[in-house]
Amino acid sequence: MIHVETMAQRHNYILNELEKNDMLKVSDLTKKLNVSIVTIRKDLKTLENKNLIYRTHGLIYKSNPYTQDINVSEKSLINAEQKKEIGKYAATLIEPNDAILIASGTTVLHFANAINVTSGKLTVVTSAMNVALALSGKANVEVIQLGGVVRPNSSSVVGPYAEEILKNLSFSKLFIGVDGVDENYGCSTSNLLEANLNNSMIKAAQKTIVLTDSSKFGKKGFGKICDLNEVDYIITDKNITEKSRNAIDNLGIELTIV
Repeated sequence: MIHVETMAQRHNYILNELEKNDMLKVSDLTKKLNVSIVTIRKDLKTLENKNLIYRTHGLIYKSNPYTQDINVSEKSLINAEQKKEIGKYAATLIEPNDAILIASGTTVLHFANAINVTSGKLTVVTSAMNVALALSGKANVEVIQLGGVVRPNSSSVVGPYAEEILKNLSFSKLFIGVDGVDENYGCSTSNLLEANLNNSMIKAAQKTIVLTDSSKFGKKGFGKICDLNEVDYIITDKNITEKSRNAIDNLGIELTIV
């Protein structure tokens, strides 16, 4: 139990705790602050009106945990340097004569740009048209573009045609970008059709490698791709929180921070 006497002290405590934890339960706050649920709700309403917190289903966040379907050109400007470094590191995981699957997203585009095959041949199947274009002129790389309905917002294809093709293919690795990584909800994206295709990609690959900047942790997209324990490897940047790192470690997922 925390000893606070004024509304201002309660507000400061709540905001400070959010900085450390990203998410808090309303029920926990009533116990720790020794106040009624009515008092806490009034406090949270005041903070929400000031755009200092985001409330949903008995939980509070320091920002909206739900992602939006943003055009790929806008996404490319967000945390661009971190995404570039993540992509460069991911390219070092390619082995001679690999057959890999690449999903859509701005971080995986940086990955595609960083690929340099000096021995053997690399076979790439991708849903992302911009990834296919980035790889099409590279030496020792064979590119197969999945077909389907074009999603302009992600410069990629989705739908049953792409999913059907994947049933007859097998890959050593899947490199995938996501809009959200939540320890309870899992990996997600803002589009349901893309989530369905991404799930089919996971089934077709021996190893799933998620490329995501740290801002995606604690976020949820409309379409769930998979549970977090279905991921084998995550590559992210140094701004990942200790809470997110611990959640990944507890699931036994390999983690690289660049």
